Amino acid sequence: MNRIPSEKAEDQRTIGDYVAEDYRTADVFEKYGIDFCCGGRMTVAAACRRQGLDPQMVYQELAAVGRQPSPQRENFAEWDLPSLIDHIVATHHAYLWANDPRILEHARKSAQAHGSNHPEMAEIAALFEKIAADMEGHLKEEEEVFFPAVKRLYGGSLDKQAAGQERALIRASLARLHREHEEVGDAVHRIRRLSGGYGIPADACNTYALTYRQLKEFEEDLHKHVHLENNILFLKAAQL
Repeated sequence: MNRIPSEKAEDQRTIGDYVAEDYRTADVFEKYGIDFCCGGRMTVAAACRRQGLDPQMVYQELAAVGRQPSPQRENFAEWDLPSLIDHIVATHHAYLWANDPRILEHARKSAQAHGSNHPEMAEIAALFEKIAADMEGHLKEEEEVFFPAVKRLYGGSLDKQAAGQERALIRASLARLHREHEEVGDAVHRIRRLSGGYGIPADACNTYALTYRQLKEFEEDLHKHVHLENNILFLKAAQL
């Protein structure tokens, strides 16, 4: 990662800018509970003020990450839009289509078996049920409407009228998709709080423990997924 610039210039960089340039910085933001996916458009200084943190402390850790030898990694910010879309669908959408039903099934079983001792599990199951239902519509919107429109416009072969129609469609989808990202992010944060950070209780059965591990994995995948869309794909699509 590049050396940190002056404080004045730094205040104008967003969390998403950092993570788009070097995904390793996500570990710093997660350490301090700073949202780098849905909250990626906020500056580091503003996020620190919200969390009651010293911005310079966070800046120093971000700089330390940048000084470490960088392993070979994908720089998604440099990918063209069709390739980035294909990666998101093949990696993150495929993960959700395959795993959401399994996680929901396990959450329901855990709530039924342990609801008396752990009433929070019933709320967790209800929250994830809504997440799964909402994400199904969200993924369909992206795969059937938004992503094809971006690819068609990116190709540059449309006439003026057709291009204008695609831009209008993209603008409408972007507003809706951003809002849905915020909603699912809030729900996942609520699940994390209810579960105590996915700490497995001593009396948990195997299904209960598996549910918490799956929910933690879901959150980690969601952070990467929403980061790629909010902080890279959506910004580039809006510029079309």
